[in-house]
Formats: sequence, structure tokens, C-alpha cells
Amino acid sequence: MIAAVAATSAAALLAAPAALLLGHRALGRARNASRMAITTPNGVDEQGFVRIGGIEQWISVRGEDRANPVLLELHGGPGASTAIFGARTRSWERHFTVVRWDMRGTLKTLGRNGPEGTGELSFERLYADAVEVTDHVRARLGVDKVVLLGHSYGSALGLRLARAFPERYSAYVGTDQNIHDGGRDDSVHRALLARLRAAGKRRELAAVEALHPDERRWTARERATHAKLLATSDPLTLDTMKRTVMGSLWLSPRHSLRELRLFLRGMSLSEPVAQGTAGYDDWADGTDFALPFFVFQGEKDVLTSPELARRFFDDVRAPVKGFALIEECSHFAAFRRPERFLELLLTHVRPVATRASAHA
Repeated sequence: MIAAVAATSAAALLAAPAALLLGHRALGRARNASRMAITTPNGVDEQGFVRIGGIEQWISVRGEDRANPVLLELHGGPGASTAIFGARTRSWERHFTVVRWDMRGTLKTLGRNGPEGTGELSFERLYADAVEVTDHVRARLGVDKVVLLGHSYGSALGLRLARAFPERYSAYVGTDQNIHDGGRDDSVHRALLARLRAAGKRRELAAVEALHPDERRWTARERATHAKLLATSDPLTLDTMKRTVMGSLWLSPRHSLRELRLFLRGMSLSEPVAQGTAGYDDWADGTDFALPFFVFQGEKDVLTSPELARRFFDDVRAPVKGFALIEECSHFAAFRRPERFLELLLTHVRPVATRASAHA
């Protein structure tokens, strides 16, 4: 979804003088490495490859206290690892054991296997991998349930996992919540057309107007181009892509320059995954969830509509549920304002996760 925007941001970074650029990167990575150090007696900081779905997949487990609730993240994209945000979300690890997983076709997992060793890239394959990762984490950390956190496209996986396996998860949290409705709602598309007209972007407007009226019939390339225009036509989203996403990858102490290119390559490689879910309908799949259910959405998200997320949330029946808008944020709200997102986790999610652990 964001590969083309990220590639543009990366090109801008690499256009600076090499010595200045690399010096800035070295200083930033050193600061972030120090910030990310976990030294508490009961802490955990493990990264490595685990055999999931027949291939080696990268999983990170980090937290200051193994007694804290476990938070399993499902990244978006598809193919957009959240592990690059480790320094930005360091405070989360004081209250949760945060598990991050590079799905097949994504960053470190892609680097390990290569495109030829990645295997099938489909929603169904990622879903099966996610179930296996969940059970691996539960066994590795000795817990019955984990909090399931779905980011963007990962929230499409998250909804279905939470609905199907409430015995594995203490709560579901969606952010940049991706809602499929069988193509009925076209508000995001219409808003894009309005922005392009207002900006006088005639060539881009013509390209969007030429798309088939039914988005379910778009090709993977058309879908990716539409997503690129959604992001680049909105100043807040574009700024977040450059500063929060590419800035985090550039200064991540755990990612190499080679992996910057892998990040972009993985998103391009994974485009067919989103293509396969274009006709999904979350309402038809069911709005009953047998676990606590939360959505924390950027109030100005132009990619995943907060209004559509709210409509779905209002129809959800769950033992406990909560919805909040993250102010002055578009997409990637959890990472643009990580302390606000943590406040929401501590207020709404950690209490129910702690109770679930106590009753296990």
C-alpha cells in the first residue's frame, strides 16, 4: 500500500551528501540503541528466526517485565514491518511484552528466504501463519492469552483471528483499522477525487477517474497506485510517511542499509495479498466478538476511514468495547503519537488483559 510513497521518501534521503547522511544515521542509531536497551532483572530481549508455515520467519520479543501482558502485533502493508518503530515505542515495553513478527514477504523474513523461498503470498497463508505465531508465543512465554494488536492491513487479519479464536486472545485492538464492506463505501475514493481537483492535479485526477467504479475489479497495481495517491495528496499523511515511517527505518539500530531496500521490496512483493481480500465483507463475516474489542483510530486518516471504522465498531457486540480517535493523526497514528496510544492501551486494554491473566 505504501511502497511507492516510501520509495519516494527513501530517494530524498539518499540524495543528501553521503558523508553527512551516514554520520547523521550513525549518531541517531547509537542514541536509539541506548534508548532500546533492556536491563531490568525480569526483562526479555530476544530476536531470531522461528520456523512458521514451513519457512524461517523473524520474531522479536521485548519487555521490561515478563509478568506484564503480552502484546502481539500484526503489521500492515502488507509487507510493512512495525519492528522499525522500536525506539519510538520503547515506553510500551515498560507495561507490555511486545512481540513483533515480520510476516512472510516482509523485511527480515524476506531477507532470510528471498522471494523464491517465500512461498505462497495470500491472505489465507498469512492467516494460518498468524495462528501458528500466536501459539508459538503463548508456549514460549508461558501464557494462555495475548493481546492482539492489528495495524492497518494487519487489522484485517486481526478481526478474523479475534472472531475465530477468543480463547487465544485477551483483547483485540485495531488501529488504522481496515474495514472491508464488499465495496459499498466509496467515501475514501470520493475524498481523494476532491483533494486532487482542489489541488489542480489533472494527470492524477484523470488516472483515478479512469479506474473501474467497482474497486473490487481493480488490479493489484491499480490498488497500489490509488493508495499512493491517497497518501501523497494529504499533507499530514505524507509528512507521517517521511518523518515517522522512513525516519524510523533510517535510524533503527537493528536494521541495515540493505534492509531499507528490503522494506520497500517486501511491500511491492506483497501487493497481491491485498488484492485477494478486495471483496471481503466484515459485516457479513460477523459482528459478534467473545472478547474485549477496541479501535483506536487516527482522526484524520485518509487511507482507512475513521467513520467506516466507527460504523463497524458501533455494530460490534463484545463483553467490553471502546473506541477512541487519536488527535491530529492520519494513518500510522500509533507511531506518530506513541505516548497517546500507550495512554489508551493503559486505560482500556491493560486492565482487561491483566484480569484475563489472573483468571487463567
